[in-house]
Amino acid sequence: MSVSSIFREYDIRGIFEKELNEENAVKIGYLLGVELQKQGGKNLGIGYDARVHSKQIFDWFCSGVARSGAVPYGLGEIPTPVGYFSLFCDFNGLVLDGNVMITGSHNPPQYNGFKTTFLKKPFFGEEIYALKEKFNALKPLEFIATKPKELNVLDKYVEFLAKEFKHLEGFCMPLCIDCGNGVAGIGIKGIFDKLQIPYEGLYFEPDGNFPNHHPDPSEEENLKDVKKNIAKNGGIGFALDGDGDRLAVVRGERVYKGDELAIIFAHKIPNPVVIGEVKCSLNMYESINKIGKAIMYKTGHSNLKVKLKEANAHMAFEVSGHIFFNDRYFGYDDATYTLLRVLELLKEEGMEFDRILASLPKLYATDEIKIPASDEEKFLLMDKLKESLKNPPKDFPEIIDIVTIDGIRVIFKEGWGLIRASNTTPMLVTRFEAKSPTLKEVYQQKLLELLEIIKG
Repeated sequence: MSVSSIFREYDIRGIFEKELNEENAVKIGYLLGVELQKQGGKNLGIGYDARVHSKQIFDWFCSGVARSGAVPYGLGEIPTPVGYFSLFCDFNGLVLDGNVMITGSHNPPQYNGFKTTFLKKPFFGEEIYALKEKFNALKPLEFIATKPKELNVLDKYVEFLAKEFKHLEGFCMPLCIDCGNGVAGIGIKGIFDKLQIPYEGLYFEPDGNFPNHHPDPSEEENLKDVKKNIAKNGGIGFALDGDGDRLAVVRGERVYKGDELAIIFAHKIPNPVVIGEVKCSLNMYESINKIGKAIMYKTGHSNLKVKLKEANAHMAFEVSGHIFFNDRYFGYDDATYTLLRVLELLKEEGMEFDRILASLPKLYATDEIKIPASDEEKFLLMDKLKESLKNPPKDFPEIIDIVTIDGIRVIFKEGWGLIRASNTTPMLVTRFEAKSPTLKEVYQQKLLELLEIIKG
């Protein structure tokens, strides 16, 4: 991986000491400090996750920010959503203009990176790619130790959510919460203690080596422990990713996808406007359109945050568990906030909170299927596939429509298939859904066969 490849669609991310070393972290801090000032800001709050090298990167990064003329403020070890929350706080008259979270999210332990928000808007896409050019042109900057002033945003976050959900005080049901040794537990513990809600916590102690399992709740193998606990004690379980912005909801052997939760939450809001990504189920779009409006948009937390505000929607959802509430909240993805909203549903309806799902047509879908493809190859393959679909093989299923807002979602008579280039990994990401298992297999087989043909 070249150093330039750390500049990705939604964040800056690489391997500690290889791409993210002292020289590069100082330069990135400097450039982001300059960019914040160009946008009219100056005060930059910086937090970090539980990875063993996050504090070291923080020190390097703060040096660069200070060199730029911007003012760094330390937010400490916090979940990513707490960093976003800091932009809506008043610290005794001080208001932050931007936030950078030093986090590797759900990636392996050797990874780390920077998620950036300026003036309450995500810094991503073309902005990050333009920063890459400036990075390559910038000469190394000397590291000068900087000790930024510390701001306690975690306590503000805990106080805010405990107040917002005071009606849940004393709520009692068997609950299991698995934080995977990520950083989310430090916020959850404070909130649940204040609300006096009993729960069983798994792996709440932050440990960047992730000794128990990888902190990615979208992978079934990482949910074994929470499922085991539910099987023993009943109730419902939750699993959060490494930096606390993605949530899995588990009941028995069932894991609720983000698009299923979208349906459940949408039916609790009058005339809901909901943003979904291209991987979301047909049931989600059809069900929500009967009671409100569902909008299909690009995958990616930054994309969905922007679209959420642009459409003034109530919520946005990714299948993977990034869930964004603009209804009663600030419009960013926060797994802890979503968990509390699920508890509201449980308090109102008990374990029948999902009864609306039983009335939906039965559909058969694959999980995400990932196909390795280099960063250079994956976008070329998508262009070739788009051309091939204009004149597909004779035995190809009838195409009703093709949606190209993000990758290629091919709409068939009884289902759909999606192939898109991942913006964060050297992969093509696919998903298939149909009204029967046989059709699901046919759509998957034919679309992937076509992909193989164009790969040569």
